[in-house]
Amino acid sequence: MNKRLLLSKEQLEEILEALKSTKVIREYKRLQVIHLYGTNMPVEEIMQLTQLKRSAIRDIYRRYQVGGLSRIPDAERSGRPSRLTQEQVSELRDIILNKTPADVGFATHFNWTAGIAAEYINKTYGYHYSIKGVTLIFKRMNLSFTRPTYTLAKADPQKQEQFQEDFKTVKKLEDGEIQHVLFCDESMIRDYQAIAATWFERGKQKIIKTYGKHRGIKLVGCLDYEYGTVFCEEHETYDAKVFLGFLKNVVSKFKGKILLVLDNARIHHAKLLQPFLNQNKDRLEFMYLPPYSPNLNLIEGLWKWLKERVVNNVFYNKTHEIRSNVHAFLDNIAKQPDVVINRLCLTL
Repeated sequence: MNKRLLLSKEQLEEILEALKSTKVIREYKRLQVIHLYGTNMPVEEIMQLTQLKRSAIRDIYRRYQVGGLSRIPDAERSGRPSRLTQEQVSELRDIILNKTPADVGFATHFNWTAGIAAEYINKTYGYHYSIKGVTLIFKRMNLSFTRPTYTLAKADPQKQEQFQEDFKTVKKLEDGEIQHVLFCDESMIRDYQAIAATWFERGKQKIIKTYGKHRGIKLVGCLDYEYGTVFCEEHETYDAKVFLGFLKNVVSKFKGKILLVLDNARIHHAKLLQPFLNQNKDRLEFMYLPPYSPNLNLIEGLWKWLKERVVNNVFYNKTHEIRSNVHAFLDNIAKQPDVVINRLCLTL
């Protein structure tokens, strides 16, 4: 039996470095085999650890000894050439990105699937593709199957851009004229917010019990852009009187000049606020967001975070249960202002 050729010190360092840097599972497994085999681990143990055959283990090691790390990645596979011409591929990509199936003859379908695309290709170009074949074509087009996100159709990009430019000026004032920049908003935390992906036993669907009733609590809050402080109050309703009381508490809690960034809700423009704002014009100033721009209100990220932690996949039987968990969440993040800043305050 031939004596096993072990890894040199330089080769071992090379393999360990490659193991740290690779993100490809197949490459990692091959590097692992080389490391174990090249440091004299018995082949039977390597087979048990990697679930590879003896011949495969020796072949991987032999290829490394002959060609080095260049033999670790898979060789590129050209695959069967597409029957679609380049012009047809370009046309198909434009259809997928800019039109719905209903626009091109599939009356009751408004989202593209590989199956519908296969039907469209067959109908339009006369080629039959499997689901897998269409998926490969889409990958070559640099398309991916992902969930879209919402944006408000009435949002004005120019006004949003102007707000962001104005906010850059505000940030420069924080060390002098303005001591606190607070993003303000209201939110209803309901008991039926969302079903979200989670881990559970393979082959079995997790069941979330619901009580057939809709409960929730209403919050008014603000997020300190620089310090990561969160201040929230719970109220029975949202109106100008409630918001005035909230403003009084904000002025009491935060010292120095305060800039409050808020949306254009009616209660934020109420006449009832004006006497208080006039009395505190040296302490409190409003900066209104562009219409239909919740993406620019950083506290929206707090509401999303809260709902992910407290509401997703949970249905509450009693309102006080929601209240207890919401306040526990707020108490917890109050102890972690750096986490709040890193998660919520670095996008503007």
